Amino acid sequence: MGTYATRAKDVNRRWFLVDAEGQIAGRMASEIACLLRGKWNPLYVPYLDTGDHVIVINADKVVFTGRKLQQKTYFRHTGWLGHGRFERLADRMKKESDEVVRDAVWGMLPKGPLGRQMIRKLNIYRGPTHPHEAQQAVPYTLGGQGRSIPARPVAKAEASKRPSASPSA
Repeated sequence: MGTYATRAKDVNRRWFLVDAEGQIAGRMASEIACLLRGKWNPLYVPYLDTGDHVIVINADKVVFTGRKLQQKTYFRHTGWLGHGRFERLADRMKKESDEVVRDAVWGMLPKGPLGRQMIRKLNIYRGPTHPHEAQQAVPYTLGGQGRSIPARPVAKAEASKRPSASPSA
């Protein structure tokens, strides 16, 4: 019997719904990053994208601790000499709160092609509604460190392969 190696076709992705209202941004982002990576999946391997899809709603109601809203700044460069631009977190939250959450999650994912593949499975919305009703996303409560992930449903093919629990004489 050889060693089992997870392959991309073995990954069965699920959809999770995270409500960001009242959640602390960094703690929420770290758990979302673990869901996107698939760290709590028994099939997890660091070289494959084994994670699930995540939908975040109410991104504009996320909470920052301390004085981050006044002190934290974002830097971008226009490409021209001497034209660096700084923007405070409070100003950026008013304009694009979904991008603030995306940047926080992106900071916790691996950089490179694998991380870019993972971040594409993240869908963030400012309000309480989202257009992914057909995916039947499972609500995920933060703070459980993976313990609040519901068990995967057993497929019908797997259930028929299992031996029945019949008493033997």
